[in-house]
Amino acid sequence: MGDCLPPLREVIAAHGLSASKSLGQNFLFDEQLLNRIAAIPGDLSDRNVLEVGPGPGGLTRALLRAGAQVTAIEMDRRCLPALAELGEAFPGRLTVIEGDALKMDHDALFDGAPYAILSNLPYNVGTALFTRWMGGEAWPPNWTSLTLMFQQEVAQRIVAQPGSSAYGRLAVLAQWRGIARLAMKVHRSAFTPPPKVMSAIVHVQPAAMPEGVSAAKLQAVTAAAFGQRRKMLRQSLKGVAGAPDALETLGIDPQRRAETLSIDEFVAIARALTR
Repeated sequence: MGDCLPPLREVIAAHGLSASKSLGQNFLFDEQLLNRIAAIPGDLSDRNVLEVGPGPGGLTRALLRAGAQVTAIEMDRRCLPALAELGEAFPGRLTVIEGDALKMDHDALFDGAPYAILSNLPYNVGTALFTRWMGGEAWPPNWTSLTLMFQQEVAQRIVAQPGSSAYGRLAVLAQWRGIARLAMKVHRSAFTPPPKVMSAIVHVQPAAMPEGVSAAKLQAVTAAAFGQRRKMLRQSLKGVAGAPDALETLGIDPQRRAETLSIDEFVAIARALTR
């Protein structure tokens, strides 16, 4: 089952597909590489998997071969016939939904059951989707892990440590109640067409959420602090109600800049504002 599929290049040629620049598409053809990506979150046998932007179905194949039950959201209808053929090769294991993933309730697609998210995300929606998956007030989320391909620069911002130039809102969002790691770098030459930049895969698992902290408050603090990252905290946070008092109460020097604060310090500020 699924082993008689033609090579991806032939599928793309047969359906006259080319990567759409406006949709941020870049196709991956290397099946060994795709199998390695599908293996990052562990055994997928009979597990629900959400894939956003499957395109012609390169990663989808690898997920199906790994035994996953895949729900794929694709807004490029040119790709739907190729995905339909894939569904026929793996009967009952692939559900394709046409539409915009940013406008959908992903939990509802699985009736509240847990699911893993694996995706070679289109570059133009990757950060928005990641922010949404990591940003909900309800925690732990219904998703069990995120395995996502980003531009390498974005991936490095997600796993960055305090004090580094890459450290910012994405790092705090990913790490204050999650465990984020850089799982694999992917050379630009692996894609068709090759993007101008290198790519990398980030793997994130939910961790315990600190008590007494609102996710919205934390996001407000980090947005203000990193929105003017060259300014001292007393300047950047003055528009956040209660933040100057919180700095004083917590003994955080208001002359420090955002990139010097640890994630625990950001959490402490948000906790003080949540009370």
